[in-house]
Amino acid sequence: MSGETHLDFAAKADGHDAAVPGNPGFNQIVLHRINKKQVEVTEKKDGAVVATLRSKLSTDGNELAITTSSRGRADQITVWTRSSAAKNAKDPLAGEWTEDLSKTRLRQGLTLKIEADGTGGVRFSGDYNYTARFDGKQYDVKNSRNDNVALQLVDPHTVDAIYRRDDQVTQKDRWVVSGDGQQMTLTTTATLETGQHLTEKLVFKKQ
Repeated sequence: MSGETHLDFAAKADGHDAAVPGNPGFNQIVLHRINKKQVEVTEKKDGAVVATLRSKLSTDGNELAITTSSRGRADQITVWTRSSAAKNAKDPLAGEWTEDLSKTRLRQGLTLKIEADGTGGVRFSGDYNYTARFDGKQYDVKNSRNDNVALQLVDPHTVDAIYRRDDQVTQKDRWVVSGDGQQMTLTTTATLETGQHLTEKLVFKKQ
């Protein structure tokens, strides 16, 4: 597997653990071929399940949808289109793929609650939770693949949030609130456990 991140491993679709050396996010996978066009991969870190990826190929073999499920997070669906390399009769999933951002769905329908904590910081509740101040210091994050978050107030309408896992930056968020305070735009760049680098933009309206 090669892209922005390269993984080198060998695995058989026999339901047994296969080693994935040199990867900080996970070091074992279990490969299960459901049928010729569907594959399920379970990623593990020292025996503990990190995520499950289900790959499904379209009927024409030119589109690949990957659903990533991990504990405490909503399912993420990335859609890829075949960009080059001839189709392999023995393994139709093989080839080179380009992410189709127009069809990729990450954290759709997410509801957030952000409120002052009474000490100059905020309590954030969504698909993960934390309480933090706007001082650039690291605060613990609960129910998340990330360990902590640091908040920085850019201006009265803009906040930057930097997330880390194992002392490595894994995600950067920028929150921008509209002038009337009724709309908030979130731009996220992140690295998933799979090594994929993803960018998403979400728009929230005040309820």
